[in-house]
Amino acid sequence: MDLPRSIRLLIAMAVVVLGLGALLLILIISEATLNVQARLQETVGWLGYAWWGLVGTVALVITWIVWRLLRPSRPRREVIEDEEVEAPTAEEVDAAIEKAKALGTDVSAAQRELEELKRRRASGDIHVALFGEVSTGKSALVSALLPDCEATSDVRGGTTRDLMRYRWVSPGGDTLQITDMPGTAEADGDLDQMAADEAQRAHIVIFVTDGDLNRNEHKSLQGLLALGKPLVVVLNKADRYQADDIALLSKRLGDIIADHEYAQLVQVSATTTRQIVRQLPDGREQLETRPITPKVKPLTNALQRLIDGNQEILDRLRDSATFVLAAQQVDQAIATARRERGEQLVDSYSTKAVIGAMAAIAPGSDLLIQGYLGTQMVRELSALYEVKVSKMDTELLLKLVQKHVGRAHTLLLAVAGNALKAFPGVGTLAGGAMHAVAYGIIFRTLGRALVTTLATRGELRPRQTAKLFEEKLGEDMESPARNLARLVVEQVRTSEKS
Repeated sequence: MDLPRSIRLLIAMAVVVLGLGALLLILIISEATLNVQARLQETVGWLGYAWWGLVGTVALVITWIVWRLLRPSRPRREVIEDEEVEAPTAEEVDAAIEKAKALGTDVSAAQRELEELKRRRASGDIHVALFGEVSTGKSALVSALLPDCEATSDVRGGTTRDLMRYRWVSPGGDTLQITDMPGTAEADGDLDQMAADEAQRAHIVIFVTDGDLNRNEHKSLQGLLALGKPLVVVLNKADRYQADDIALLSKRLGDIIADHEYAQLVQVSATTTRQIVRQLPDGREQLETRPITPKVKPLTNALQRLIDGNQEILDRLRDSATFVLAAQQVDQAIATARRERGEQLVDSYSTKAVIGAMAAIAPGSDLLIQGYLGTQMVRELSALYEVKVSKMDTELLLKLVQKHVGRAHTLLLAVAGNALKAFPGVGTLAGGAMHAVAYGIIFRTLGRALVTTLATRGELRPRQTAKLFEEKLGEDMESPARNLARLVVEQVRTSEKS
């Protein structure tokens, strides 16, 4: 031990003292224990057992408390349990559509979805959607199932650009509509939603992959499993792998779908040709393409088993998923309508703030006007999003915003002044022009922060909204400042004429 001799001497003395203290404690405990034992022997037998039971219980309690206090603390994790959300019924979707229409919302997408569901119900066909990333062999799989169809398959990614439907009669005599969808995860990703929506409308989904899942495929498969409808995971191009590799891939895919009742895994090879090297008599080699029989029987068998299981279950799961899709479209339409209406309200109050600042005559009257307008804007936006807001929350929000505005006052006036430079003479005609533009910027920023908070949180949280206001206040203000400056100029010119 590389320590000074004096330190080592002190440590040694401390060890000796602690050791003697420990020995003394042991002697005391031993003597007390022997005395208690001797006295207990002089009493009735049950009293001794009760005494030692009490001592043991106290020792266990003390040990447990010490362990709880001294055990290593674990990082606290937020456990979020996935709540199963029941699919809406047809009546609930119709009610949501009527409510959205009353708000002036365009619900044509949801209505088209329900009309398509009625059409499919009337046809009685079973709809199967081929879902998977680009170039996994979906079109080749259709060609293997339907040799006479005109599906195109190309080695270049993204050959299938539209929804292509094919009619197929299963070995059991059932009529299926097979939809070959655009491959997901293309460069722009614009087609992913189209494929996801069609998968949600179908009775059965075929998820095609040609190897181990990447991150996007894993996410897509989890989303399809969450639909709870019949799903066949197809490991395509199985002929490219050795037996050990196939076994490993099958296990990985099987583990993902193991807990899902209507999901199963099959291995296929949709390849219809194979290139071989032919040795010519003169010693030259020639590359030839020869036809081979695709191996898709496991897929047709899996589809037939699902169809034979229970047609009513297939219809019920299809309907439920379609109702979910329609409800999502209604929600999206309402969100879009609210956002557009919210932006209109914000622009309206920004204009009112500018006009109010220009009209303020008595000292301090502009603060009263802006306070009133701010309260009204919070109320109208909250009503738009059907959120109840207390007077206390509104006052706290405006107070916090005012604090942030105080720190950014110089910046706001500078931006307003730069915007007004495009209109010579305004500064001399209207001394409050810069303040009016600054007020307009404040209301515009606050309104957009409010819209974001109400849309994403579903309630008004003053501190979070004020923080978002502060962040947005530092973003681009030049363009809105110029528009507000133009409004100030119009007000000035109007007052001059009058």
